[in-house]
Amino acid sequence: MREYQQVRADAELEDDCRQLIRLAVREDLGRVLDWTTVRLISSGTRGRCDVVPRERGTCAGLVTIPWLLDETDADLELNTFLEDGQPLVPGQPILSLHGNARDLLTCERLVLNLLSRACGVATLTARYVAELAGTTARLYDTRKTTLGWRRLEKYSVRMGGGRNHRTGLFDGFLIKDNHLALGGIGPGEAVRLAKEWAGGQSDHGNVPEIVEVEVDSLEQLAEALPHHPDIVLVDNFSLEQLRQAVELRDAVAPDVELEASGNVQIPTLRLIAATGVERISSGALTHQAVWLDLGMDFTSIG
Repeated sequence: MREYQQVRADAELEDDCRQLIRLAVREDLGRVLDWTTVRLISSGTRGRCDVVPRERGTCAGLVTIPWLLDETDADLELNTFLEDGQPLVPGQPILSLHGNARDLLTCERLVLNLLSRACGVATLTARYVAELAGTTARLYDTRKTTLGWRRLEKYSVRMGGGRNHRTGLFDGFLIKDNHLALGGIGPGEAVRLAKEWAGGQSDHGNVPEIVEVEVDSLEQLAEALPHHPDIVLVDNFSLEQLRQAVELRDAVAPDVELEASGNVQIPTLRLIAATGVERISSGALTHQAVWLDLGMDFTSIG
């Protein structure tokens, strides 16, 4: 099994999320104040709120809330009732916040925006993964992510049961059709050059280990396989072409994994998996995900 770097709740995710949160705070508060809250809520008022799902889904993004509270210097105490990756039940709280009522109101939209988006991605991913139950195919995301949200969206894919394709261009060789067109070479030669270059860079610890190449025909696949890339991405193949691709791979280079991509939708997932490909990637996990309906229920506590 060949795997790119998988996004986890680590320092890199925290750094990206803190930058995202700082931008969100600047969008909401500018360089001044939440005037409505300051005028109507006294500084000594305390309150509590619960974040509650209005629909079923999969939890993601809870890991960001302590970072948000820290970045906003909010006088709030956080209690969580679930962990990322667990199912959401309508009406059952995900978390509670209690403390300064002004901070509760100022943070309301920031909290909901982060969680609704992250849970939406995890929920859609979980639906895709459920369709693949009982098959051997693995589901991957793509780089078709919201600007600035990539690590958080990819983390959310993992919380939904999916796997991460490349986090960025730094994360592996993925030779696309445009590389071949602009380089004036075929997929086999491109794989050879990538592997040759990577093998000669032993002094550089960050050289990616995976070499993947995209092909759009069986002829290109036949050219690439003798060079043994780690993965061949078969783009927009029909089901019959996918079956033929698997047969060709098994005969020529059984160590190479095949990844089906292009117009992957829930109704076609099991049919694609049945062809024998090891991997299925879909940008829809992030660019088609709908925000999950979450709400905040407030209570004054003096």
